[in-house]
Parts: sequence; C-alpha cells; structure tokens
Amino acid sequence: MASVSFMPSHFLLSHSLLQGLRRNKNSSILCCKKHGLDQNICVSVREEEHVTRRREFLFQVVSAAFILPAVAPVALAADTEVAEDFRVYTDEVNKYRIEIPQDWQVGTGEGDGVRSLIAFYPEEASNSNVSILITGLGADFTRLESFGKVDAFAESLVGGLDRSWQRPPGVAAKLIDSKASNGLYYIEYTLKNPGESRRHLISVLGMANNGFYNRLYTITGQFVDEEEEKFGSKIRKAVTSFRLT
Repeated sequence: MASVSFMPSHFLLSHSLLQGLRRNKNSSILCCKKHGLDQNICVSVREEEHVTRRREFLFQVVSAAFILPAVAPVALAADTEVAEDFRVYTDEVNKYRIEIPQDWQVGTGEGDGVRSLIAFYPEEASNSNVSILITGLGADFTRLESFGKVDAFAESLVGGLDRSWQRPPGVAAKLIDSKASNGLYYIEYTLKNPGESRRHLISVLGMANNGFYNRLYTITGQFVDEEEEKFGSKIRKAVTSFRLT
C-alpha cells in the first residue's frame, strides 16, 4: 500500500501550492510512498504572511492524512481526439475528467468526507507527477474570485513562498504565468531550493458544487529540470486537459 502522511521537512512541493501555509512559520510535507520504490511523491510549503483571510483559508485546506494504493482501476472514456499515448481518466462521483499518459499509474486516497486525493505518476522512479486534491469549502466561498483575482492571487502565492531574500538565501520562487480561462485559474511557477534541482509546477484551480456545498479542485503537475524533456510536455498536457463535467 502507498501511504500519505504529514511530517516536518525541508521545502519540496509537488502536489499543491495550497498545502500547510500557517502563521506559525512551520512547514509540512505530504508524501505518497510509491509501491515497491524508495521514493515519495511529496508536497511541502511554508507560511504566506501577507494574504487575506480567504486566501489563508485556501492555503490551509489540506490538514489530514490519506492512504493511497499504488495502482487503482482507471475509468476510460471513448474520445477519438485523445492522443494515442494518453488515456482519459473520469471520475463520475466528483464530476471531472483528465487525460493522463497511457503507462502512468494511479493512486487513490481514502478521503475524510471533506478532502480527497488522487495521484498519477510514471511507473519508473521519478520526481514527476500529477495530482488532484478536492476540498470542501465554507458557504462564503462561492466562486474562485472569493480568493482574489487570478493575477493578484498568483503573485501573493509565489511572493509568500519566495525566501531568496533571506541570508543565507532560502527557496527561490518565480511566477511564470497566471490566467483565468473556462472558469478555472491557471498558475505556473518554479521553485529552486539551494543545492537542489529547480522544480516546475503547473496548477489549475476550479470550483464546483456537489449539491450540498462548494468544493475546490486543485490540480498540480510537477517536474524537475532534469526530467523536463522526458515528462514536461506530458505533464503540461495532462494538467491543462482537466475539465469539470
């Protein structure tokens, strides 16, 4: 079984820009242990110091542990426009679809009624993956703009992650692009911890109602510089293919 847990750690971010940002200056890491591999899919972030209460809530939506099996059944949808080396993963309960590489594995998490998590990753040892976190929201969060306009939100997010100004310098965060399209927020940025490979992150945020309350969907793909040629285009395609249904 793959396992997921929170633990103190140095800065690594792979699942979500929204994980564990708190004012106590603690950092957390979310790890999914791949079955049969001495490797984790990990997420970690630090506090965001200068954002609104709504953005702070967004940053703190993850706070539980999950159990992920290494591989779960994949629902395939007939779609003649899907590239030959991709397949469609559909979730009829949570009402979304995403295209993922044909040979990637799927790990699904046991939710707590408020959060659920799924990860897609290569079978081989790799720092590249795509994950989807779904989190229940309060009644005052009615649309993505509740967290601010996309550009302001992205700038606050990346600015809050950046510690390159510290002495000695910490993680360097750089915003590459942000835009709103099709009712979704798209944010691309990089993280570079001293002495480590630069990490590219492409995130998509969406919101939908399940008939009882609104839920936030956070889709994040990541790859390091060394794996960009092999996985970069696949991850971009997968993340940007996400659609709420």
